Amino acid sequence: MTHKIFVLATLFLFFGGILQAQNTGDKNINEQFEELLESSNNYQDYKVVKQYKLTRLQKSTVNHIKELKTEIDSANVKIAKQQSQIDKLQEKLNTANADLEQVNLEKDQIKFFGLPTDKGTYQTIMWLIVLGLVLILLFFIYRFKKSNALTKEAKHKLNENEEEFELYRKKALEKQQILGRQLQDERNKVNKNKQ
Repeated sequence: MTHKIFVLATLFLFFGGILQAQNTGDKNINEQFEELLESSNNYQDYKVVKQYKLTRLQKSTVNHIKELKTEIDSANVKIAKQQSQIDKLQEKLNTANADLEQVNLEKDQIKFFGLPTDKGTYQTIMWLIVLGLVLILLFFIYRFKKSNALTKEAKHKLNENEEEFELYRKKALEKQQILGRQLQDERNKVNKNKQ
């Protein structure tokens, strides 16, 4: 019977220790220190702590530190990955901004004779060229009309002169014919008188 009691006591202590270890695992380090201090005996100004409780607290502390280190390492890896992603995204953003700036620059500029020129300057140059061409056209139209008027006037005067000349020529021809007849008549008279 003592053997049964011993086995039962051993099982009770074993399972009790496991349950207590699980309970202490659920507590944080500060609560475990407080429990250790409360369950410790006093001796003068000192606390007497049972060694298994101290060992259990040490293991719990070491495990908690390992968990914290694991969490810190995991967080550092995650931070490094996120920093890498941030760097990649920043690089993409810088590239996109540079491309956007280039597109805006190209949009705001026009190549004029191979030189990049602002649109406003280009429009000013184009309007000045158009205005210059219009002025040259108006000048040539004016010169053409003036020359055309002078040509018409010269043709008109030429026609008048030709008509006057034709009239003069006809009169001169008639006069010459009349004088020629008169001369012939006089010659005929002189020849008749001589005979």
